[in-house]
Amino acid sequence: MKTRIVLSEDDLPRQWYNLAADLPTPLRPPLGPDGKPVSPSMLEPIFPHGLIEQEVSPKRWIDIPEEVRAVLARWRPSPLHRAHGLEKALGTPARIYYKNESLSPAGSHKPNTAVAQAYYNKKEGVKRLSTETGAGQWGSALAFACALFEIECKVFMVRISFDQKPYRKIMMETWGAECVASPSGETKAGRDILASDPGSPGNLAIAISEAVEAAVTDPQHRTKYALGSVLNHVLLHQTVIGLEAKKQLKKAGEKRLDVVIGCAGGGSNFAGLAFPFVYDKIHGAKMEIIPVEPASCPTMTMGPFVYDIGDASGMTPLLPMYSLGHTFMPEPIHAGGLRYHGMAPLVSAAINDGLLKPRAIGQLECFAGAVLFARSEGIIVAPETSHAVACAIQEAKKAKEEGKEKVILFNLSGHGLLDLKGYQDYLAGTLQDHALSREVLAKNLEAIKDYPKPEPVGAGK
Repeated sequence: MKTRIVLSEDDLPRQWYNLAADLPTPLRPPLGPDGKPVSPSMLEPIFPHGLIEQEVSPKRWIDIPEEVRAVLARWRPSPLHRAHGLEKALGTPARIYYKNESLSPAGSHKPNTAVAQAYYNKKEGVKRLSTETGAGQWGSALAFACALFEIECKVFMVRISFDQKPYRKIMMETWGAECVASPSGETKAGRDILASDPGSPGNLAIAISEAVEAAVTDPQHRTKYALGSVLNHVLLHQTVIGLEAKKQLKKAGEKRLDVVIGCAGGGSNFAGLAFPFVYDKIHGAKMEIIPVEPASCPTMTMGPFVYDIGDASGMTPLLPMYSLGHTFMPEPIHAGGLRYHGMAPLVSAAINDGLLKPRAIGQLECFAGAVLFARSEGIIVAPETSHAVACAIQEAKKAKEEGKEKVILFNLSGHGLLDLKGYQDYLAGTLQDHALSREVLAKNLEAIKDYPKPEPVGAGK
């Protein structure tokens, strides 16, 4: 009975996989304020050329620079675990595997792209990176990567997470980054929000606005912007997860895979695990691939497929994605990394083509699953990851009811050792579920009713 399936350093992927090359429906382009497609040159004020090339690349495989592989090799390949303890606790015939991304220096999957982004910025002479973070995992990862490549780092952290998770701020500062609560008084975007709502808990859309503004208004032109999810190049860098998992499942003797699961806020860790398997599904493999989101922020399961901006103040292009509207203010749940109004265009396109089946789960069920996982497997997962755990438990129970020996794979995207307040509230019985009403959704979608509409092609949800 194998528990940990490990690969050697030589097995670390040498190329990233780009799903854009294989989508049944070609990816719709981002649009500018005039409704016309955004040209690569329009992205130059915020991203280095190397990342812009990846953002628009039609190539299936993109080489990973050796300098990036050398840093990733400090913790990669990450192990694949067989969840024997969870299987026993559930009494399921299913075989459950999880890819353990919690072993990176920052404790999550985020350094997979942070290292790559820091490398490309350093290569082009960038001195400073600004970014946003929700739960703090992305901010921590970029702070770590910037320290290695000797780049300054400024992080705008969503206020509710800034207050709930103070040790994430300390991690960032330990690696040399500056971390401020968003909305802040340091940018026009932040000041405008605070003027209308002084007690705003913040959200990722606001933090993105502040980080982009900090980059484009730098009078010395030495700052670029780094994004932790959503965009094509970010999801691209994460595919090392799924590429490794394929080799590990084969090594474990598995000839088929029935279910692939990942939590999804902006889409990066889900895509990292799932996209290499989406390739297989496009080419005939029979499996269910499930991105899981909070019931209080049901972007994929309630939101329409629309063009919307990626931030709160309109500094980003219009992106084709499932969205709740950029003015949406989600409930201050503990899964801060999943409180984003939109979904990555690549993930959205795959949903629209019928390749993915999104699911929303309430945070009480998620924490219940996380506690069961901790007591059976020993790992305390991040509140974001608990959504993947809860979905895996649902699928394992379904396999038991059907009497089928299904193979289930999920991404353990990060540990929750700095997110224990959520567990404290759950164990004390003070945690609550939140459901988004159709009325609130309609109100937020009103703000984007005049935006361009994606052409109605693809299989739909």
